[in-house]
Amino acid sequence: MSVPFLDLAAATRDLRNEIDGAIAEVLSAGWYVGGPALARFEEEFAAYCGAAHCVGVANGLDALHLSLRALDIGPGDEVIVASNSYIATVLAVTTAGATPVLVEPDPSTHNLDPGRVEQAITGRTRALLPTHLYGQPADVGALVAIARRHDLRLIDDAAQAHGAGYKGRRIGSLADVTAWSFYPSKNLGALGDGGAVTADDPEIARRVRVLGNYGSAVRYINEVQGVNSRLDPIQAAVLSVKLRHLDRWNERRKSIAAYYNERFGSLAPTVPQVPEWADPAWHLYVVQHPDRDGFRARLAERGIQTLIHYPVPPHLQQAYADLKIERGSLPIAEKLAATVLSLPIGPHMSDGQVEQVAQAVAASS
Repeated sequence: MSVPFLDLAAATRDLRNEIDGAIAEVLSAGWYVGGPALARFEEEFAAYCGAAHCVGVANGLDALHLSLRALDIGPGDEVIVASNSYIATVLAVTTAGATPVLVEPDPSTHNLDPGRVEQAITGRTRALLPTHLYGQPADVGALVAIARRHDLRLIDDAAQAHGAGYKGRRIGSLADVTAWSFYPSKNLGALGDGGAVTADDPEIARRVRVLGNYGSAVRYINEVQGVNSRLDPIQAAVLSVKLRHLDRWNERRKSIAAYYNERFGSLAPTVPQVPEWADPAWHLYVVQHPDRDGFRARLAERGIQTLIHYPVPPHLQQAYADLKIERGSLPIAEKLAATVLSLPIGPHMSDGQVEQVAQAVAASS
């Protein structure tokens, strides 16, 4: 029996009647852009995150980009990002016209290292943009303190952190603005692309909404040069259904992660390190192995599908050759890219599949 990395169809099967009903309601209402289904999800997701406002947008990259623009961050400004984040985080900065400053992560958590962040701040720095990588919260408290000391904005990239917690509070209301992705593989995933921004400041939320609606708050009256980036109401309706089950699914992920940690403790893979103040959403279960590619091949022989998040760090991508960051300049990101491997941890995995992964890891280490 093979174990897929993630069974996306399982969630739809699990909730088919609820999802069908939600879609039918949107179709019957006739609101195919905006409308009550979108407004309902925005209200529900804001409440879930503990934020005052939520604005649905087309995807996670737009959520990051529009957050930066809503804070007036653009040409001439620097934004600090993690050197090992997915390239979308860097793309958002350059799309806004700003300059990304890549800072190394803490090797134990793979999240942006607050100590290194402070050393990278210059007179042009305008914002910190940490990613809660793999669904594990970054040290938000330390980053907030740095941002306040230096009069900077804090933008959370929470594309992988739906339901994650930091010191008893959910990610989504701890930064000036938080960007979300609802890509289908996320813990809270749509049936296509989708994204959102959460914030407590009503003006930030208003500006994100205006920017995502052609720069318009009033029809045919355009305040600024915006874009077309809106969360589809059918996707919003599906997300409302799934949001009711997110905590249950995250608990299943947590139980799988705990079992893996117990089984892998004495084996070759280095298991994820979780600070005592963090409550991960376990979007990914990422190990490190000195012979990652060989280890991955041995797992594949035993029917275990794995993925690499991420095999090439942003500074070594051809798209960012203009940054002129030489290989070896960011050794932690480069080492992680060469050693990380993501194992299956979907909430719809059976106990038998979890055990199969555990046994395959033991036999392949």
